[in-house]
Amino acid sequence: MNPNMKNHRNQTQVSIIIPTYNESQNILKILKSIGENLLPNVSTEAIVIDDNSPDGTGKIVEDYVTNVKKIANYTIDVIHRTAKKGLSSAILKGVQYAKGDTIIVMDSDFSHPPQIIPRLLDALKKYQCDIVVASRYVKGGNIHGWPLKRKLMSKLATVIAKKGLGVRTSDPMSGFFAFNRAVIKGLKFDAIGYKMLLEILVKTKGTTIKEIPYTFTDRKFGSSKVSTSTVIDYIKSVWKLYRYDKSLQKEEKRSSVRFLSKAGRFYTVGASGLGINYLISFLFASGSSDLWYLHANMIGIVVSMTTNFILNKIWTFKDKDFSTKNTLEQYGKFVGFSSLGALIQLSLVFSLVEIHQITYPLALMLAVFTAAFSNFILNKKWTFKEKLWG
Repeated sequence: MNPNMKNHRNQTQVSIIIPTYNESQNILKILKSIGENLLPNVSTEAIVIDDNSPDGTGKIVEDYVTNVKKIANYTIDVIHRTAKKGLSSAILKGVQYAKGDTIIVMDSDFSHPPQIIPRLLDALKKYQCDIVVASRYVKGGNIHGWPLKRKLMSKLATVIAKKGLGVRTSDPMSGFFAFNRAVIKGLKFDAIGYKMLLEILVKTKGTTIKEIPYTFTDRKFGSSKVSTSTVIDYIKSVWKLYRYDKSLQKEEKRSSVRFLSKAGRFYTVGASGLGINYLISFLFASGSSDLWYLHANMIGIVVSMTTNFILNKIWTFKDKDFSTKNTLEQYGKFVGFSSLGALIQLSLVFSLVEIHQITYPLALMLAVFTAAFSNFILNKKWTFKEKLWG
């Protein structure tokens, strides 16, 4: 712990939370850059939460704090955790430890430029809002250095959050944001996955939010933390947040709203299936199995059909009849209707790749979206035996 920190905690107004894992090549540079971009007359603390990095990130910060000459109104502290417990829980730990009335969350790899910190703080003050999000997707925002696959995954996750959870920001998946500490007072966090902002947005309805544009630049040093487990954690998080949101709402009696609500849930499930379909297809086509892309696409379709059926039965249509006969009959119908879309999907993938020379990832995305068009009505009417309207 920084020995100078105790003397300045009462003065601290801004706390910057920086979770780390194997960031030895970036951490000192980011801490120095933060110090160079502080607002005048604003006392600031940077809190590094390190998940026992094998490359010694936490120790590097500790040594730096001990030996470096202190900058006025700027303190640095490090929290050592004993294992890799996840990004959201690290942020939550930092927030619990922080003393500032204003909290900023950011990464340590320069994908979140410290030069944006003054703009976040200025926006909080100027617009008198509760949360300011540094957004890649508002006018003026951008992403540099991401491959098409990563951009599509980000867009998909954003669509699921906006449509499925009703969040109002253009970039609910941003990891770079500022908020007034009072906003989260009394909230209980699940801290699943890597996007704390999404949980805050869902659990703080009615808060005022401002977005400012920034350019996300992919890291130069170290490796990305996004993996298959990240995708799984995101799906778990969305499911928990959806259930949380619904538990706060009364049963809707208007048939039009019920219809749109079920359609929204159906397409949220479809969006999750799209992600599963894409990832499975992509992994089998480009991994060690080295399957032909159409064979890989077939595997992705089968897996996503099965997960979509289970989620739609439980969540969208809330069908509680799990008898073997009924479930198998429903699954057969669901697969049958989905297969119509699958035939369209395969035909489109083949046509776009072989005839129109479109890259496979983009062709796959276009084909899956097209194939999903009629599935909701067909399954609502004949698989789950509901009235079309209501």
